[in-house]
Amino acid sequence: MSIPAQHDLSGVAELLRAATDVTLLAHVRPDADALGSALALGRALHLRGATVRVSFAVPGQTPESLRGLDVASLIVPVAEVPASSSLLICVDTPSPSRLGSLADRIEATRAAGGSVLVIDHHASNLRYGTHHLVDPHAEATAVLVLELLDELGVPLDEPIARCLYAGLVTDTGGFRRATPATHQAAARLLQAGVDPERLTREIIDDHPFAWLPMLSKVLGTARLEPESAQGFGLVHATVSAEASAMVRMEETEAVVDVVRSTRDAEVAAVLKEQAPGEWTVSLRALGKIDVSAAARSLGGGGHRLASGATVYGTVEEALAQVRNALSAAPLIELSAGRDVQER
Repeated sequence: MSIPAQHDLSGVAELLRAATDVTLLAHVRPDADALGSALALGRALHLRGATVRVSFAVPGQTPESLRGLDVASLIVPVAEVPASSSLLICVDTPSPSRLGSLADRIEATRAAGGSVLVIDHHASNLRYGTHHLVDPHAEATAVLVLELLDELGVPLDEPIARCLYAGLVTDTGGFRRATPATHQAAARLLQAGVDPERLTREIIDDHPFAWLPMLSKVLGTARLEPESAQGFGLVHATVSAEASAMVRMEETEAVVDVVRSTRDAEVAAVLKEQAPGEWTVSLRALGKIDVSAAARSLGGGGHRLASGATVYGTVEEALAQVRNALSAAPLIELSAGRDVQER
């Protein structure tokens, strides 16, 4: 079933025009779309004179590959996020649970009479705010922020454009899932001064040497199960705490992009050990199985072709949960075409 957009640009723009103190939150372990979108909108509001802070619950520091996006030093630690805000903006976050320890700011803000604005492009978004700019057909949350900045009449400077380009290039898989409008948006960002080669190297292609032995160890755990995932095939690999100890979060997050290149499996799964008995699971599909449904059954969420969840138990118990979830996941209606926002 198609989920309708809530796309009241003018109403949201009026809310932002009146804002003088704003807190923007990205989901835990923020990616370039979440943090880039938050920082782009945060910088625009900061330049309009508002007091602005950007934060996320996990990890404790900004991912190294994304630090260059925060030119105005808007990111603050969790301890500096107020209990409630006059305006709280949740960016690229489909459910409150994805905010981790900062999720309580939503109800606290509501109770204090503040507004909660949700800006997101996930089809699984729960519409948990007082105001929404949600469009599951948008290629990235960065696209929605760009539309909002246009509505506000904010000119695109290079730092804002860089943040938006980071979200756009990553959430479209390097423009592999793109429409003509995607490229038109990218062209505007490049015209604002973005250096695409430098930026994509910083956020996608730049790895320390330690990534190579980590990747070697992880790929040694890779297994192909042709009969799993409803007979379409599952390939999976495991990132132990030991394997990830000497690399950045970005390095472990990048593993799924290597595993998913396997042509013999519809679904790729990478299990990353966060603590003894706790695993974050990244799921990627080629186009036949809705992995967002599988992730939701495990308490997570995401897009039809790219989702994640947290599961508990031994690695074999975790894998069994993933197999069971995939066996019950619905198939994607290919006849209607594939939505460009799926990753």
